[in-house]
Amino acid sequence: MAETPEETPETTVEEVETVATPEAEGASEETASAVATGTRKERNAAARKAKAKPASGPRTLEDRLEERKAHRENNAKQRRAYRAKQKAKRAEARAAAPVSEQHAPEHGPGKPKVRQGLVTSDKGEKTISVRVDTARRHKRYHKILRSSITLHVHDESNDANTGDTVRVMECRPMSRTKRWRLIEVLERAK
Repeated sequence: MAETPEETPETTVEEVETVATPEAEGASEETASAVATGTRKERNAAARKAKAKPASGPRTLEDRLEERKAHRENNAKQRRAYRAKQKAKRAEARAAAPVSEQHAPEHGPGKPKVRQGLVTSDKGEKTISVRVDTARRHKRYHKILRSSITLHVHDESNDANTGDTVRVMECRPMSRTKRWRLIEVLERAK
């Protein structure tokens, strides 16, 4: 068998690095030698230098302003296209959405709450007090919990009397405590 010189890991690595790292064919001999023998930091710097664009010298003010203007015009063009696309998408969504009925003029966006309760007092002028009873099951203990709240309701025509069952709807604040209005009287007191 023919004897071959022993290869140490250091020589193998250096040969591989010398072959693989200089990517640009126009890399200078100085760069190639730094890659072959330098530290990792030097090799990385040399690789960055090899990839970098060649320096074309100082640019004039007019060249820089022209480049900046072209860049801004390109950005503005892309922005206009994006905004037109978004506007078309919104218009399409608006056209496809079902037309919902108008809510009460005194209520803001969204669906107003509706409650049913018993009139406890009609002493106020255009105001009634309504007790709304609720019963719910406790999450853990499953006991039925009963509670009630009293709502102050606007009754424009003083239609409801004590003991009537009424339906009320949420509305804008009418006074400090009134945030509901009377929709209809469901059942008159006997």
